[in-house]
Amino acid sequence: MRTFGIEEEFIFLRPATLQPANVGDEVHAELLGHSPVSRFISHEFLASQIERSTPVFDRFEQASADLLAFRSRLAAAAASRGVIAAGVGAPFQTEGWPEVTNVERYHTVETEFRGLVPDHLINGLHVHVGIPSREAGVQALNRVRVWLPTLLALAVNSPFWHGADTGFSSWRSVHMRRWSTIGCPPLFADAAEYDRRIRRLVGVGGTYDLRTIWWNARLAEDHPTVEIRVCDAQLDAPSTLLLAALTRAVVTQALRDGETDVAPIDIAPELLDAGLWHAAREGMESTLLNPVSGTLEAASAVVDALLHYAADAIDEVGNLDRILELLARVRRLGTGAERQRAAMRSGGQPALAALLAHALTAHA
Repeated sequence: MRTFGIEEEFIFLRPATLQPANVGDEVHAELLGHSPVSRFISHEFLASQIERSTPVFDRFEQASADLLAFRSRLAAAAASRGVIAAGVGAPFQTEGWPEVTNVERYHTVETEFRGLVPDHLINGLHVHVGIPSREAGVQALNRVRVWLPTLLALAVNSPFWHGADTGFSSWRSVHMRRWSTIGCPPLFADAAEYDRRIRRLVGVGGTYDLRTIWWNARLAEDHPTVEIRVCDAQLDAPSTLLLAALTRAVVTQALRDGETDVAPIDIAPELLDAGLWHAAREGMESTLLNPVSGTLEAASAVVDALLHYAADAIDEVGNLDRILELLARVRRLGTGAERQRAAMRSGGQPALAALLAHALTAHA
């Protein structure tokens, strides 16, 4: 089974208004280097955000302990400043032009993307899975791409924008569709074609370097990994763990299929793209595109199809019981989007603020 790592983005919010709070620099300075779980903290695009990358893991239990330890430290640092650190795809409320973190790269993004910047208050969960070579990674991408809508449906966690319900479960995904490279990557013959095509994108639109190619799945340029970027940031560690475990299993199976020349699932690119949009709207509450049949089916049935596809990889590390337990938790509690909406129905913004604060350190 392949090694894996996780990147989580968080946003700081004022409890009374749930608007962004620009304390990212302060929290970064406090946490950086204070303990092993805080070593991999970095700034994010906006002053109200922070990103944390985990160490490399080979066991599920390592990831669980690590995520909970960091989230506890983050919650304490936020609370000491009178704010909430929230794992959400987008904040409930925004105001004006956000403050961009004072880093040259982020100011370049601001210059390139212009009027899109005020809407880029979005936070993601990225899962990296180790690959033996760039060639193997490209073949894995060709097979993973069809499951991106299914992973998104489980990860939806951004139903609100400007204080209103958008009717979508992942409004972050809708925002991301306006950037110059996004969505499911195309098919590639080999690594040489992948590298040739991504280099042609540099300089076109806002794609000013290889790191600003924001497909929902790509090869990482700095690490020997496939990086799955489709997921919203998650309310709690168990939700992140489920998505990391499923992603690792799907990528592992895709690598094996590439090694044995099992053909990628054949699906029209426009259908796959529409399936991604559909997943952003519906989450797990209705139907999803089943890439095997090419038709809309009950969301639970499509998740079962994903489990069937990755069954051998899941069995190899004995994670099936834990994955099924976490999937049952999603059925019981709902996705992040469902839980946020339920909080708003039950008690308005105060209840939503309480959910965001409590969930950050929840372990069950």
